[in-house]
Amino acid sequence: MGQGFEVMVMAPDDEYSAYLQQSGCRFIPLHFNNKTENPVADLAFYRQLKALYRQHRPDFIFHYVAKPNIYGSLAAAAIGIPSVAVITGLGYPFAKRNWLFQVVKQLYKRALRKTREVWFLNNEDAKIFINEHIVNIEKVKVLPGEGIDTEYFSFGNHSAKKESEPFTFLMSTRLLKSKGIGLYADAARILKKKNYSVRFELIGFFEQHHPDSISRDDLDRWQKEGLIHYGGFAKDVRPFLRRADCFVFPSFYNEGIPRCLMEAACMELPVITSNNRGCKEVVLNNATGFLCHVHDPFDLADKMEKILNLPAEERSRLGRQGRALVIKKFDIRHVIDEYVATLNADWAE
Repeated sequence: MGQGFEVMVMAPDDEYSAYLQQSGCRFIPLHFNNKTENPVADLAFYRQLKALYRQHRPDFIFHYVAKPNIYGSLAAAAIGIPSVAVITGLGYPFAKRNWLFQVVKQLYKRALRKTREVWFLNNEDAKIFINEHIVNIEKVKVLPGEGIDTEYFSFGNHSAKKESEPFTFLMSTRLLKSKGIGLYADAARILKKKNYSVRFELIGFFEQHHPDSISRDDLDRWQKEGLIHYGGFAKDVRPFLRRADCFVFPSFYNEGIPRCLMEAACMELPVITSNNRGCKEVVLNNATGFLCHVHDPFDLADKMEKILNLPAEERSRLGRQGRALVIKKFDIRHVIDEYVATLNADWAE
């Protein structure tokens, strides 16, 4: 961007580390598990961050996901480095409201006192943190999602669909129950029984040991029934989006702003998603796609049938309007401007 900032990324060392370095980032490997509930491991993570911050002395830190937001904010404050916590979604603990929620709530409450600001991706997440007295409204900023590269995710050259090819729905997501995969399979079963020539594709990765993960047995059963065609994990989702006629995401997860919805809409696909926080921000009902009831496979099937029966020209119109909405609200340049403004304001103080 030519803004004069050096970007340092601390993250687990994986197959994407090289991409960060190729992009010009300075990469520092970090060891942590965002899913563990082990307090000893969490203490070790806090100490690791504190040591790294003391060693590398960044001028400003942005934290993402729960544990870095909590322990990273505390570590940064201990050394006197200003930071922002970016809450990209409330996730599993806030859905269950059990003992883990109470623990996470108190940890967030303590940690976020130390940050300059707390950024959210939708108003409802921000409202929950304020109503639960986790953070003061004065610190809150709501971003237009995490942003998306609207040039990378572009319509491109869709090949004309042959008449013999079935209508294709696509769902791309982490393979968690709360993302609505079971609802997708149930809606597929409803439509199959109406004798539509339809293909239901699913891509995404399993999160081993996640308490909300779907089982491989369920996935195998859906495939054997001919309901779902599972394509595994895709590093590049664009070829799948180009082949699809409609994107489906019936999530009841505590979403921030789902990247999969922004990607699909940006590729000019009509979208069906649930009337759920985060999801409904990306879809204008009856204008760029359809909103369905949460936890309702029959309403989801109705919306899918509605898309099926639309003229191709009308589906194309929904897709074009969806891309226009993403460019207006969620273009990555809007989000980068927020980061630059925050850093420049901090230097001016």
